[in-house]
Amino acid sequence: MATDTNRFQAIISHCKEYGFIFPSSEIYDGLQAVYDYGQWGAELKKNIKDYWWKSMTQMHDNIVGIDAAIFMHPTTWKASGHVDGFNDPMIDNKDSKKRYRVDHLIESHTDLLKAEGKEEEAAAIISQMEKADAAGDLAGLKKIIDDNTIKCPVSGTANWTDIRQFNLMFSTEFGSTVSSEEADNKVYLRPETAQGIFVNFLNVQKTGRMKTPFGIAQIGKAFRNEIVARQFIFRMREFEQMEMQFFIRPGSQQQWYEYWKEARLKWHLELGVPESEYRFHDHVKLAHYADAACDIEYNFPMGFKELEGIHSRTDFDLRNHQEYSRKKMQYFDNDINPETGKPYGNYIPYVIETSIGLDRMFLSMICAAYTEEDLSTAEKKDDRVVLKFPAKLAPIKLAVFPLLKKDGLPEIAEQIMAKYRGEFKCFYEEKDAIGKRYRRMDALGVPFCVTIDHQTKEDGTVTIRYRDSMQQERITIDQIGAIVNNAVNK
Repeated sequence: MATDTNRFQAIISHCKEYGFIFPSSEIYDGLQAVYDYGQWGAELKKNIKDYWWKSMTQMHDNIVGIDAAIFMHPTTWKASGHVDGFNDPMIDNKDSKKRYRVDHLIESHTDLLKAEGKEEEAAAIISQMEKADAAGDLAGLKKIIDDNTIKCPVSGTANWTDIRQFNLMFSTEFGSTVSSEEADNKVYLRPETAQGIFVNFLNVQKTGRMKTPFGIAQIGKAFRNEIVARQFIFRMREFEQMEMQFFIRPGSQQQWYEYWKEARLKWHLELGVPESEYRFHDHVKLAHYADAACDIEYNFPMGFKELEGIHSRTDFDLRNHQEYSRKKMQYFDNDINPETGKPYGNYIPYVIETSIGLDRMFLSMICAAYTEEDLSTAEKKDDRVVLKFPAKLAPIKLAVFPLLKKDGLPEIAEQIMAKYRGEFKCFYEEKDAIGKRYRRMDALGVPFCVTIDHQTKEDGTVTIRYRDSMQQERITIDQIGAIVNNAVNK
């Protein structure tokens, strides 16, 4: 499937123009693969977090949330396998001096083949890559690059170095006075949030009196020293994850793995995006901790890409933390095993993980919402750009417009703002003609606008305008709250 580069560029431009996302430290020419969320981006991001958090912790009696620190004891990452195994194969072009992640380089080549209609050839190369990657066959990956004469996009040459592994963790040092040994002072910026859950497993289980199956959820920042971060906020060096680790009896992992696959896809579909825009992709190369894994992929403008991962992590993490810490990570299960007639007893729980990148979720919502509409008539050319967010996620729920900046209309508008701003996010706008104001709110994804005019002073009614249909109707001021809240809570 050919990529829609023009549409993607339009979305990126829209994000900056309307206050959703800015390049980080832009006045200093920015920092590669780091972005800041603007005023409306921060609101959208918060709404996505709230929606996920509520669905996990409020709608499930057996899932609770925590907020673990970014810095953790360095042995944590030895136990998790990240110190020794958190690598990506990289390759350098000798002419351009540019460095690439091998899978990204090969995928870019197959994207070109797909654009030329060579779908089968592209699929064969991807299959070869996945098999070589799964086997850790660096020579095999290099052979794919050589056999297909894959060239550097900058130099246009195929003059490559050998492939080597690149560790993705950022490290720093604590200014400890306890030890003069550099290794003792070394700490890492966490590459995933999951380990903060695992090291707190017993704390949460005991204080919360949790019984298996139960989950621990967390939203937090993670950091990865990506070889080449790309595709706007899809792949960044600083990002945010929404993760839930679900602790279960050994032997039940397949059942719960399938359950959470279905549950997480349903969560996405409830936002109104067509099911055709999502698909499952089973992992060929499993992470060192997994016995099953798949991604929920979303159809971004650059094609189907990973949005959320569901992993059966076995007991790898808890068992390794038990070994390295020498602290028992066992759970005593009082429930009766029907096969033995006795309690299940002590065991290290297995884990099913759901992990979604908040920034990728943000991008998927922007891409799904971004719509260009031609509104031209025989008499007049017209168009609009509108973000058709679900009302529950929209950064602004209601825009309030006085038709004129006089005759007491702004005062009534302010009263409406005061009445409803405690219930949902409102925005006041009095500048420019009413049509221009509508267009600005469309571009921000505001689902409802109300206009106060002279009739409002007579009968207490306002004109409400619906974003998606652009239809308008007359309602009372007291009806506004019910209309907006019904849409938000739908």
